[in-house]
Amino acid sequence: MRKKVTLLSLLFILISAIELSDYFYIPKNWPKPLYDFSQNPLSKEKIELGRLLFYDPILSKDNTISCASCHTPFSAFTHIDHALSHGIEDRIGTRNSPALMNLAWQKQFMWDGAINHLDMQPLAPISHPDEMGSSIDVVVQRLFNEKFYRQYFYNAFGDSVVTGENTLKALSQFMLTLISANSKYDKVNRNEETFTLQEWNGYQLFKKNCNTCHQEPLFTNGNFADNGLSLDKTLNDFGRFKITQNTKDSFCFKIPTLRNIEYSYPYMHDGRFNNISQVLNHYSKGIKDRKSLDVTLQKPIELSSNEKVDLLSFLLTLSEKEFVFNPKFQFPKKLILYKAKE
Repeated sequence: MRKKVTLLSLLFILISAIELSDYFYIPKNWPKPLYDFSQNPLSKEKIELGRLLFYDPILSKDNTISCASCHTPFSAFTHIDHALSHGIEDRIGTRNSPALMNLAWQKQFMWDGAINHLDMQPLAPISHPDEMGSSIDVVVQRLFNEKFYRQYFYNAFGDSVVTGENTLKALSQFMLTLISANSKYDKVNRNEETFTLQEWNGYQLFKKNCNTCHQEPLFTNGNFADNGLSLDKTLNDFGRFKITQNTKDSFCFKIPTLRNIEYSYPYMHDGRFNNISQVLNHYSKGIKDRKSLDVTLQKPIELSSNEKVDLLSFLLTLSEKEFVFNPKFQFPKKLILYKAKE
């Protein structure tokens, strides 16, 4: 009898692992994730709850803003209709929302690195007066008052009592599944496709001029850098300096991934550039020289018009339609039905 139980247990574990592989996996030749899964083991039920929470405006003060309001799947989980994020009562934030993907490989979050753990990241927009304008305590009480959510918390955590910790962990679970690793670039690396001559030339230019900060395969090194942007005197944003109070961090912002850059415009922390060509022009002739400027940019990147076209061609190979249109990442039908009954 004991042997049968053991075999059944192993079979259950195997089936569960296969199911979870549909939600989270480590792509071949990628580094080890930085997220500590031992403190928040993945489960299908937690992921499902996190997805519901991600799309539900119940997290905001006036029930109008959800996480997805600023991080929509069709724009690689950022927004594209304005430079700066918009919150409750159409309040305008101070930064462009960063694209969300491959978060298990990141150790610091927000443009200035104010958050150092994914589980804590949602607290920032939930409590920001110009974003969701609420608090985790209010959110927990609202969720507990909903029979719909008490059932999902029970499914995920074995307890229908809603807690702030479990709410944040569920949100992390969904965000951890946002893996983008199947672009043309990835298929070329797997010998499934080949670059065109223009894309190949652009790849060589990328490795020469961009790879230090936007390192493969994540296309970011996860660090912070001053990339020579002029100061927007209205926003007066000095980036990471606000967190560290170290003058060396003045004008330093987190280096974003270039994956799915085709979908994630506008660009930079303040959304000042509307297209990739403007970004390339900045690096060739728009860099502001100052003490904090990243050492790799002390000499402008010299690119001819043809080279810019080639580089752009390569950057477009980082686009992954399967990621932005993945039905597992989009608005859950269960939430639509639940909201319709209210």
